Amino acid sequence: MLKLCRECLKRIGLGSEGECVVCGGIFERTDEIADRILSEIGEYEFESFDIGIRLYGSINAVLRFLREKYGIQDRLKEELRKRIVDEVSSVTGKRRRNDCDIRIIFSPEDMSIETSVRSVYIYGRYIKRVRELSQTRWICRNCNGKGCEVCGFQGKKYLSVEELIISPALRFFQGKNGFLHGAGREDVDARMLGTGRPFILEISRPKKRNVDLNSLEEIINREAAGKIAVRFLAYAKPGDVARLKSAKFSKVYRAVVRFSEPVDEDKLCHALKKLENSEINQRTPKRVEHRRADKVRKRRVYSAKLILKRERVAVVEIHGESGLYIKELVSGDEGRTRPSLSELLDVECHVERLDVVEIKGGLEDGNLKYTPSPSMFQRR
Repeated sequence: MLKLCRECLKRIGLGSEGECVVCGGIFERTDEIADRILSEIGEYEFESFDIGIRLYGSINAVLRFLREKYGIQDRLKEELRKRIVDEVSSVTGKRRRNDCDIRIIFSPEDMSIETSVRSVYIYGRYIKRVRELSQTRWICRNCNGKGCEVCGFQGKKYLSVEELIISPALRFFQGKNGFLHGAGREDVDARMLGTGRPFILEISRPKKRNVDLNSLEEIINREAAGKIAVRFLAYAKPGDVARLKSAKFSKVYRAVVRFSEPVDEDKLCHALKKLENSEINQRTPKRVEHRRADKVRKRRVYSAKLILKRERVAVVEIHGESGLYIKELVSGDEGRTRPSLSELLDVECHVERLDVVEIKGGLEDGNLKYTPSPSMFQRR
């Protein structure tokens, strides 16, 4: 005769009350389990939670025996989950949700508890005022981040926008790590000006979920010391990362172009005019072919105009489709980009300095709440 606890006897209806061979008396310890869970998650701020039960080992074997021998589909997992959820909820006042802030997995076989914490997502825009600053962390390939003579024992090739934003954010949210998801990226030697590049900051395993984003914005900008600035910080959702990555934002660039020989201003204006509204065939540039598939991409130039010309140097402004390589549009990249300014002028030319001055579009569409702080963008 099976010996069952009161709870299992109530569900199964077989055997007599005693030391339970199904649950091992786990239903008599749910208050202890709830206390352990509360201790595990006590340092985390959350509004919702969920609890899952992982069954394996002897408990699974007994449940399989009941199914095969008596045709009993036992609801031990569901009943245990409900009991623990009710006890945690009664203490915390928080509700159970599928899309929760914190998820707990309890295994009655070994009484283990695992927790997973939903990341916090922050939308914003960043301005990059200096060159030689990468968007995301660029680990030194020579030492793999350990520090060596090549990287000056820094473990990285460049300081990054990501580090300048994440460092203060981790302190505010008390998170484990952070990741910057940008709407495209500018070259290390290019500045990002205007209203800035849209980004979403992801903070993993945050202990705090609700912080004053205006204060965070102020601290980021102060500690960045003029290298970068952020604005429009607002709480976002996980799905906004995909929205940002899939969006096609056109961009306006301003480039300082140097020519190998003098170029007539009228001829230059005519060449720029020919680029306007034209479709550009760009084979993957040589400078990025080590990390991009080698294929021909078709991109459009919406406008191209001359801002200033002096001797063999000109400043041009180009509005192009997302994904258009501007340096190669100017140089031609040894024929890999056609048409190019170099081809149209029949003169070698290259970009000396490049700035992104506007990214058209963003996620500021009413679904996000933010309070801009324009004063943070006044040049000190």
